[in-house]
Order: sequence, then C-alpha cells, then structure tokens
Amino acid sequence: MARPDRQCHWIPGVLDAIEPEVGVPLVLDSPHSGTVSPADFETLATDWQLRQNVDIFVDELFADAVNQGAGLLRALFPRTYIDTNRSADEIDPRLLAAPWPTPLRETQKTRIGMGLLRGTIAGGKPMYDRLLTIEEVVGRIETYYHPYHQLLTEMLDRVYAREGAIWHINCHSMKSVGSMMSIDKGLRRPDLTVSDRGGSSSDPLFTAHVADLFRAKGYDVWLNYPYKGAELVARNGDPKGCRHSIQIEVNRALYIDERTYEKSCGFERLRRDVSDAMQSLIATMEQWMP
Repeated sequence: MARPDRQCHWIPGVLDAIEPEVGVPLVLDSPHSGTVSPADFETLATDWQLRQNVDIFVDELFADAVNQGAGLLRALFPRTYIDTNRSADEIDPRLLAAPWPTPLRETQKTRIGMGLLRGTIAGGKPMYDRLLTIEEVVGRIETYYHPYHQLLTEMLDRVYAREGAIWHINCHSMKSVGSMMSIDKGLRRPDLTVSDRGGSSSDPLFTAHVADLFRAKGYDVWLNYPYKGAELVARNGDPKGCRHSIQIEVNRALYIDERTYEKSCGFERLRRDVSDAMQSLIATMEQWMP
C-alpha cells in the first residue's frame, strides 16, 4: 500500500498510521471507525447498538489518499470506549466511582452522555450497570487517548517542519437524519458537511475549496452545520501559523444501508469520488505552499 520509504506505525488494538510522502503536506485521520473492543469493555449496549455509533467504513472511503501520497491515522478501538474527539477533561462525574483528581469540564456533550466516556446509548439508555473506577479511566486515557493524539501531533509536526505548512482532514460519518440529541433533530442532512469551527481551525478558503471539490461531483455540501468541528480540529488547527484543520462528515445514506449497516451499491461510487477529490486537492497544494 505504501512506498518502502514511508514510515508506518502500529499499536495492536489501538491505532495504525502511515506518514505522508515528502512533498505532500496532507494528513487525514479517522478517529471513529474502530471496531476492536478492548477486553475490559463490559457494557450494557448490544453489538448492534455499538455498531450504530461507529463511523463505519469511513477509513475505507478515504484510504486511497494514502496511495496518492497523503498520510492516514486510524483508531482501531471504538469511540464508545473512549472518544478521541473530546477533550480529556470532558468527563461526566456521574459515571465515576470516586471524585476525579482534577477539575472537569461540563459541556453539552457530557450532559447528554457523549463526553470522553460514553454514558448513554440508544436514546438515553445507560451504557454501564456500574460506576467506572478512576484507575480504569486513567488506563483508557493513557493507553488509547494519549497515544492517538500524540501520534497525530507528531505526524503533523513532522510535515510542518519539512514543508512549512500542514493541511489536516478529520474524517467522520453522520446519520442521514438528525437524532433527537442533535441541533438538527428530525431534519434531513446534506451529503457532506465540511467544518472549520467558523474559520478558527483553518483558512476558510481551504474549507471552501474542499467543499467545492465535492460539489463539482454533484454532492450537496454544507459548511459548519450541523457539525462545526470538535477537539481534533480545535487542537491542531492554527491558520495564522499555516496549520489548517477541517472536519468532514459524510452522510451514511450515500454508502450504507442504515438499517443493516452494510455497504450499499453507492459505496464504490462515493469511494471513487472521495479518491478523485483528494487527488485534486493534493495536486493543488503546491500552489498553497508558503
């Protein structure tokens, strides 16, 4: 899949990654496509309920970008175990068996059970029949969360040091209709959403360019709604410093049957269109170099 001179990384059950080619300042990451459940992940949720929370096949949709020279980092563990797209202090204290040793941040996500640790599943049902110990939560953070963030930061920093700029795409999927816990509850969603936290994590020109690449393929693309981008783009984007980070959400109805979570006949077309868009993006990047 990769040229022999490109560095690869692998931590069993945690992550795998490949660095971009020299001259290609593009790194993608897929934090929510993992399905390898850790041995200590004992939950009330069924396999089906857990699968509904996976950004299923997103890593496959974007994988061809690696052959075009981009880097790609994938989480192998499920987001329902620990979510790398949340801040490490976004922990709901109601999930813990003892007080957390440092201050925690209450957010809209922690209030609905979707913080760093998933507290609810399938319409508000509890994820666990017990409270989590401080030791096991710390273990999840140190074994899964920190290695993912550390490697992504290192990959981006290496490209930045070499090329003088870096472009990062954080890859996700979304349900075709907003859930009851979403800001667009009950509404049909576009084919794709491209987000940069309102311009704070990327030059809006990059965001618009990526959106236009997909619009040219006939897709309906919205900017910063219903998702604006979360921890991974907020942490890694600094457009004034030539570090641009955007989030892409792909409508699942384009490529899977949302009743069975199996690939649909649209998968191959979407995969080809994503590949074409990434190839066009990489070809344009030379013009953007500082």
